[in-house]
Amino acid sequence: MATLSGALIGCGFFAVNQMHAWRDIDGASIVAICDRDPERLRIVGDQFGVAKRYTDAAALFSAETLDFVDIATTVGSHRPLVEMAAAHRVPVICQKPFAPTLADAKAMVAACAKAGVPLMVHENFRWQSPIQAVRAVLDSGEIGTPFFGRISFRSAYDVFSGQPYLATGKRFIIEDLGIHILDIARFLLGDVSSLTARTARINPAIAGEDVATMLMDHESGAISVVDCSYATRLAAEPFPETLIEIDGSDGTLRLAQGYQLTVTGKSGTMVRDISPPLLPWASRPWHNIQESVLAIQRHWVDCLASGKEPATAGADNLKTFALVEAAYAGAASREPVRIDDLLK
Repeated sequence: MATLSGALIGCGFFAVNQMHAWRDIDGASIVAICDRDPERLRIVGDQFGVAKRYTDAAALFSAETLDFVDIATTVGSHRPLVEMAAAHRVPVICQKPFAPTLADAKAMVAACAKAGVPLMVHENFRWQSPIQAVRAVLDSGEIGTPFFGRISFRSAYDVFSGQPYLATGKRFIIEDLGIHILDIARFLLGDVSSLTARTARINPAIAGEDVATMLMDHESGAISVVDCSYATRLAAEPFPETLIEIDGSDGTLRLAQGYQLTVTGKSGTMVRDISPPLLPWASRPWHNIQESVLAIQRHWVDCLASGKEPATAGADNLKTFALVEAAYAGAASREPVRIDDLLK
């Protein structure tokens, strides 16, 4: 397979994980990087041996012949950068939050569709190996048809020291973390017809909400509860684990803290340790997220090579983004929100 030439735009906190993953993937290579901060550009460029460095994205697109671009900047720059990539006919991966608004997200999807280039959102939580293991159990039919699910992420981990901008935005946990947990709910239980939400701000030092609880009706008939918190102090800190409970017509599934999966179904009860692998460049407790970055980027390369649409294509991700918008709207109105109304 020919090696695809890519560029990374944005050399911040999380982008280092993406660079490690690109280095591990056969069939793709980052040949250029771009960041407005020359120091971050120097640090990442030197660490990963990338000689071509740009402080301006327009200059990058003009000078380089690229097979894809990986956009790892903050949300406000996503739309202009995605539209710039589309204008140059360059396939694009975009970090989440995908866009500031659903209207921006729709415009970005439309721009790439018009240009005929693939667009994938870096929605990596569903690619964590424990989440994939849960999906495999559901696909096996072992617990029958799911009718209830709870997908939970509750922690008191200090996420602000590494990403201080998270403390300043009026939107926080749903936009930054909840989007992943909502996407997991969609991945496991199917698309959502309506959503009810409640939020709270427990930490007085931040601007946005740090607790959110969402109740969702899935088109399959299942009901799910998605709950997220960065204000929950526990004896054993679970960060960054997502805990899952699913009840089905023939059994139950529980993904507990410590990556312990218990399935009670047609074949009896089975308990497994499904801990994610610790990659050579990864570190605990981030290793589950770091291995999912490798998995989703490998998926992207496979899709580019085969011409298949990515699982988290921009068009599909609009359905996850709509859940985020519905959660904020529902928390404000304290009324259920119909998802189809947002996607029109």
